Amino acid sequence: MTTQSWLLLAAFLVVLLATVKPLGLYLTKLMETTRWQPLARLENGVFRVCGIQDEMNWRQYALAVLLFSVVGVLVVYTLQRLQLWLPLNPQRMPNVTPYSSFNTAISFVTNTNWQGYGGEATMSYLTQMLALAVQNFLSAATGIAVAFALIRGFARHSMQTIGSLWADLYRITAYLLLPLSFVFALVLVSQGVIQNFSAYQEVTTLEPTTYGAPKPDAAGQPVKDAAGNPVNETLTTTKQTLPMGPIASQEAIKMLGTNGGGFLNANSAHPYENPTVLTNFLQMLAIFVIPAGLVYAFGRAAGDTRQGWAVLAAMTVIFIGAAVAAMTFEQQGNPVLAKLGVDHTVSALQSGGNMEGKETRFGISASGLFATITTAASCGAVNSMHDSYTPLGGLVPMWMIQLGEVVFGGVGSGLYGMLLYAIMAVFVAGLMIGRTPEYLGKKIEAFDMKMVSIGILMTPALVLLGTAIAVMASAGKATIFNPGAHGFSEVLYAFSSAANNNGSAFAGLGANTPFYNGWLGAAMWFGRFAVIVPVLAIAGSLAAKKRLAHGPGTMPTHGPLFVGLLVGTVLLVGALTYIPVLALGPAVEHLILWAGN
Repeated sequence: MTTQSWLLLAAFLVVLLATVKPLGLYLTKLMETTRWQPLARLENGVFRVCGIQDEMNWRQYALAVLLFSVVGVLVVYTLQRLQLWLPLNPQRMPNVTPYSSFNTAISFVTNTNWQGYGGEATMSYLTQMLALAVQNFLSAATGIAVAFALIRGFARHSMQTIGSLWADLYRITAYLLLPLSFVFALVLVSQGVIQNFSAYQEVTTLEPTTYGAPKPDAAGQPVKDAAGNPVNETLTTTKQTLPMGPIASQEAIKMLGTNGGGFLNANSAHPYENPTVLTNFLQMLAIFVIPAGLVYAFGRAAGDTRQGWAVLAAMTVIFIGAAVAAMTFEQQGNPVLAKLGVDHTVSALQSGGNMEGKETRFGISASGLFATITTAASCGAVNSMHDSYTPLGGLVPMWMIQLGEVVFGGVGSGLYGMLLYAIMAVFVAGLMIGRTPEYLGKKIEAFDMKMVSIGILMTPALVLLGTAIAVMASAGKATIFNPGAHGFSEVLYAFSSAANNNGSAFAGLGANTPFYNGWLGAAMWFGRFAVIVPVLAIAGSLAAKKRLAHGPGTMPTHGPLFVGLLVGTVLLVGALTYIPVLALGPAVEHLILWAGN
């Protein structure tokens, strides 16, 4: 790693850790059952109108989450299918196709934001705001609410309820996500991110652009030669169409809610979404700030802040290792180009690392760090093309996703995912040393471990099964445009991203097809809710238990030993689950590349 890389990583961690305690204290306040006093009257009025009164047991909470999400899918799907006839569509975008609408609706409701379409060429302003941006708030709030419920499970004892989903959603959205997004959007606008309702602008370029394109016939279809190949023609243009729209407002919640879906197809690599080095740094910080604060809130609510710091330490250790690896691998560059020795310009460029697919505004260090952050969290926003990374450089973000995105993770989902691993760690340790497994004064029993097993193993099952089906089915293989190991990696990354609700991609795969829209949609749905339901079941089970007194036989869960145990559990489960399939993709590609092929 270069000195610049170390300084960037250190600066990021220092600023992030400085926000942990203040935001964690604020999040702890949001979890309390008493009304937040400054806005008590407004909150009471809203709760009265909506009929929000009693708290819920875990079954009621889980059912409410599922029903709320189903309604969200229907609304987002409908708006896409009707957007041609709705307002705020200056470009007259046509209605989105049924398969793409289905996939996108599930994607945004599950906080995945997988996009098989180009935003500026597909979605109207109304669809971007009323369908996608609204779900950016609500899906993020749902994840935080589930984390709140699990935290209450640890904090309460001999109780049957874990809070009210509706009250949690209101407080999280009104008191956390909206204020932070409003301020962040203004900061982005000040740096040049656009925010308007103007029609797209056609401008004259400084120089003519010459390009090749398939020659159309009278019916608009490509003309083909005797061999059936498209006939290309050379065209020249002096015009360029610049997209407009309410971008800053969606960019803010896209990052703070770890959603990741870009208003524009190039996502955070586009200067309209991410124009400066400062906005790039702030966007990386925004991805982690709420997940990090939630970890401190967990320790605070559990009555021992050391517990929160221990979990945060485990997350940070894994993150630093992954970030260093990603930046190092990308700075090594492509050995084949470096060995050519013919084109000295190419050789000189490659000696500085792999710049393919990266913005020169950010360079290798900021791109590698961004890729690690966005995949450690379930964000999926990108400021570079992950598909263009070196094999091992691309392996890092892929494996961060496959670990379950518990290294800080998505808002809410990262914390409750890591707590599943913490429960597993104390259970295994308890069996190894002959002690009764317990965590934060709660005995870990058979039901809890069954739910933990389902929550941890569901996403690997979806990833591996989906990848196997895709590489065997003719419809899945039809749009793998890079044959061999890299094409396999693209499919593996797609299902890893979908099942773990990330949304980023190795974009060489043609995924906007009925096959991939359907299968990836199913992976996103079950990857989200087949984990949430077991988490809520654990929350209910823990809340009903009595708190055990701390004694000499209690295993401490706040020191370096526990941090090491937790890190080992996360890495071992990830390794044992995915190393065989990774050997068929990135590992093989790396060996082929370094063999000079």
